[in-house]
Amino acid sequence: MLLKILPSLLLALALSACVGPRVMPELPANGVELTDTPFHPQERYQCGPAALATVLQKAGVDTSPDALVNQVWLPDRQGSLQLELVAATRRHERVAYVIAPELRSLLAEVQAGRPVLVMQNLGTSWYPVWHFAVVIGFEPERGRILLRSGTTERQGMSLRRFLRSWELAESWAMVALPADELPADPDRRRYLAALADLESTGRPVLAASGYRAWLAQAPQDALALFGLANSHLALDEPEAAEEVLLRLLEVRPGDAAASNNLARLLLTRGCATAARRVLAKIAEPVPPGLQEAVSATRTLAADSADAACQQDQGAR
Repeated sequence: MLLKILPSLLLALALSACVGPRVMPELPANGVELTDTPFHPQERYQCGPAALATVLQKAGVDTSPDALVNQVWLPDRQGSLQLELVAATRRHERVAYVIAPELRSLLAEVQAGRPVLVMQNLGTSWYPVWHFAVVIGFEPERGRILLRSGTTERQGMSLRRFLRSWELAESWAMVALPADELPADPDRRRYLAALADLESTGRPVLAASGYRAWLAQAPQDALALFGLANSHLALDEPEAAEEVLLRLLEVRPGDAAASNNLARLLLTRGCATAARRVLAKIAEPVPPGLQEAVSATRTLAADSADAACQQDQGAR
């Protein structure tokens, strides 16, 4: 049994912190406005397709609100949900990165040249009026956030009002990233969860590109190495997966998940002795969630004999 990253678990960990009351923050001293951000006025579909088309086009995707309606518009709800926006972003070969629920993280993306799709509640907690808009800048001298919103190309909203509407929508915001670009203010678990979702939804090439970009600045990140190995497996690249798992075991000797997957790959190509050697180095006790998989691999290794094993990588 090969083990994989569970994106739902990663995302749950990333979203586990509660958002409490906030002191009114200050905007950065130097204002920004992304004037070249596309604008799609829209009322009929409550702005979900228009807002998504805006950020996707800025990220280099050839699309339009009309092309996105069937992907994100839910007639029964007369609107769009965040899950549909995220799924449609992946469908267009971009990483759907849900940013940390902090103004700092949102503005960092804008400062990096990326418009940010935000969800707002323009009503109250007991009578919500849901709305999607795109943050394109901020004016510190006027204390305003600038948005593409509905039928308004350049809406200025006071920081206080924007934060209230955003926090009433649980401070949800997303950017669309090319797979080889990192967020401006990345939250590790959120970003790696977004990549794991790409791989688990059938886009391992994009996921692998994202993992490589992350590992370029964090080469010993065990979770990213594990994810990259999974992406290679999904692409039917077992030799590349072995190499990455060996890197991971140099970072975390005896890691149960990595050792299990490496042993499985070794067994697949007839290297039973090497597989048993890898399994013998697993750090004890094996975590409860991995015990069944590791036990099954140990049984398989014990019952296997060496065949056409070309290179004893597991002996390293």
